[in-house]
Amino acid sequence: MKKEQIAELFEKFEAASAQIDEFQYWSSRALSELFGYADWRNFMNVVEKAKTACNNSGEKAENHFVDITKMVKIGSGSEREVVDIALTRYACYLVAQNGNPAKAEVAFAQTYFAVQTRKQEIIEQRMLDIARISAREKLSRSENKLSGIIYERGVDEMGFAIIRSKGDQALFGGFTTQDMKRKLKIPASRPLADFLPTLIIKAKDFATELTSHNVTEKDLKGQEAISKEHIDNNKAVRKILHERGVEPEALPPDEDVKKIKSKLERDDKNVLKEAKSLKRKKKE
Repeated sequence: MKKEQIAELFEKFEAASAQIDEFQYWSSRALSELFGYADWRNFMNVVEKAKTACNNSGEKAENHFVDITKMVKIGSGSEREVVDIALTRYACYLVAQNGNPAKAEVAFAQTYFAVQTRKQEIIEQRMLDIARISAREKLSRSENKLSGIIYERGVDEMGFAIIRSKGDQALFGGFTTQDMKRKLKIPASRPLADFLPTLIIKAKDFATELTSHNVTEKDLKGQEAISKEHIDNNKAVRKILHERGVEPEALPPDEDVKKIKSKLERDDKNVLKEAKSLKRKKKE
């Protein structure tokens, strides 16, 4: 998601909130538009799932999803009363988690409502963190897929490790996996990909997917043939990066993916803590 799009969505979500007795809330009707749902009834299906998730978390849905009515203009200056739901930040967070993440607005909302301090730069960084974790998890799935494909073609686990290492050597211009770990000061026991920038994680993933595809399409068998295919694909990906001014082995390491994931999980837990804090204040 581009920075300009994040800024635009940030302003829209900020403007959509209101106050009821010092408590911040969002209208479900306003939120349905922000989430990109043309039909409010379809959005209500998502809200119902969020209510269930709220009850399952130990919170009472009625404390976070409050039925209200409001007047809306219908033309000629006249108004009519419509049903709406006032959603707390925690409710909005649950709605976002149950929405369609393929919608850019929903993906943004999942982060917007997860962070306690609604500063644009914090949201931008969290979106980048989520993208990096997503890329890392996608690479793991791609490698598991390739491992399964080549196992059926006569390559065992040790052979797969060798093939993957040779692919790294091709991508990093002659540097082996262990060379890159030493270069980037990564513990020997940790996967190299956990510390690579998002761009390079995606590059490795693309090369791995190419190998899976071509091994099947070309009906390749045995470690030697599959290894050559994987090396060629990584060289091709490296060539594209090089032509765009990127040298994979020259980029600095990024923060440990495990630490980022833990940080995001803490943010998610803080949403519930904030909700419980607001409920206590309401009782006082």
